[in-house]
Amino acid sequence: MLTGSCLCRAVTFEMPGPLAPATACHCSQCRKQSGHFWASTDVRKADLKLDGEANVRWFQSSPKVRRGFCATCGAALFWDAIGKDTIAVSMGSIDAPTDARLALHIFTAFKGDYYELGDGVPRNER
Repeated sequence: MLTGSCLCRAVTFEMPGPLAPATACHCSQCRKQSGHFWASTDVRKADLKLDGEANVRWFQSSPKVRRGFCATCGAALFWDAIGKDTIAVSMGSIDAPTDARLALHIFTAFKGDYYELGDGVPRNER
């Protein structure tokens, strides 16, 4: 089992490994939510064991997506496409070692102008 938490540990979680390859999203919503770009891995909702769920607050960022964060420390934790059986879990919230690798950059046409992507990972502009 892999473990993770928010910064203050008011929200902790467990999930089975191995993790799905990570994706980095550079859209403006993900950059504003995370402060840079959002890196996450998809986990089956049924496999995510959440402790401190009462401390998770949800923000409906679009008609089909809500974003979960800790109400105490504000750490961004989840990206939930409503109606899907998976949830994106922030890579930064998962305790090491994750044994995961970044597999794809998405929405790179909207990335911040203050950084470059030079890691050789495939990209999708939209």
